[in-house]
Amino acid sequence: MRAAPPGGRTEALTDDNGETMSMRAAVLRSPGTPLTIEQVDLAPPRSGEIVVRIEASGICHSDYHYMTGDITCPLPVVLGHEGAGIVEELGPDTAGTLAVGDRVALMWRPRCGRCVPCITGNPVLCQSGPRQAATGGLLDGTSRLSREGEQLHHFLGVSCFAERVVVSETSVVRVPDGVRPEIAAIAGCAVITGVGAVLNAIGECAGESILVLGAGGVGLSSVMGARLAGANPIVVVDVDPEKLELAERLGATHTIDASAGNTVEQVLALLPDGVTWAIEAIGRPATLQQAFDCLAPAGTLVAVGLGRVGETFAIPVNALVQRQKRVIGSLYGSANPLVDLPKIFGLYLAGRLPLDELIGTTYPLEQVNEAYDALASGSVGRAVVIP
Repeated sequence: MRAAPPGGRTEALTDDNGETMSMRAAVLRSPGTPLTIEQVDLAPPRSGEIVVRIEASGICHSDYHYMTGDITCPLPVVLGHEGAGIVEELGPDTAGTLAVGDRVALMWRPRCGRCVPCITGNPVLCQSGPRQAATGGLLDGTSRLSREGEQLHHFLGVSCFAERVVVSETSVVRVPDGVRPEIAAIAGCAVITGVGAVLNAIGECAGESILVLGAGGVGLSSVMGARLAGANPIVVVDVDPEKLELAERLGATHTIDASAGNTVEQVLALLPDGVTWAIEAIGRPATLQQAFDCLAPAGTLVAVGLGRVGETFAIPVNALVQRQKRVIGSLYGSANPLVDLPKIFGLYLAGRLPLDELIGTTYPLEQVNEAYDALASGSVGRAVVIP
């Protein structure tokens, strides 16, 4: 099977009888419009690719940025990048490390293993990731998705708001027995981003203060990572009392309601010298500014939340220099997913990461728009779509 150039026709996946197969998928056709559930054709896997039947897909705020137009990608596109499922088919020339029937978590950052970031230990910055995102295709830049001859695009090489996906074999990690699909799905994005921000971007922080702004899936995962690392105190800021209550169950020693007054004043009333570490898990200029202002001398702000393209926040020059504050970014938890995801699964199975607490409402694929409406209104926990 061969795919046409971008904008052309693609051939559909065929089953053992040689007949065209189709699947349901959630398609974004224009920013600001609801996702549409459509019958979509999925072409067979090419060299180094596999077919995964999706069991669960997380409702992540990153998709929402594309739905609103805050960030753009090639359209039309099948959204969803936080998923888990079962390997159904191996394409030609796969490495032999996967088998049909394996349970896997999907990763929206592939690794080529050859570029400078990969070979120097920073695979989340693999050069193939941006190329994949820009083309709306898989690693070779072409799509396996179509509808009645119209090419559809992949989202970050995953597109798991669908019954099946074709992905690179480098975009999955095996899931051990005992980890249910919902947990495997959110581990591949929210959990590795939040836990990784602590274990990788921050590192040794036992006995040191950590401030987390935002108690969504990533922020709460950061709380669990902070507790795992022995940080103390762990302060969480949000506007939702239910989210703050959940943060306390997951390890926060103190919580602050941002709607009750000036956030910086509330944090500094609790910790007059400021905090050693601040994780901003929202992606808004105002909260990034608050996080910076809460830092102690030589403190570090770790930014993990994505915002609207082009947004900035101001850093006071003298405070940066005279108080030796630092600001760093952390993509995907600054992780090595092939190493860190198995660790996360192991810690979950050992009872060290209570990831079940993160799971919120589950929705069928047909209700994916309702799931995003709930996210936008501040739902507690990570919603999950079950195709």
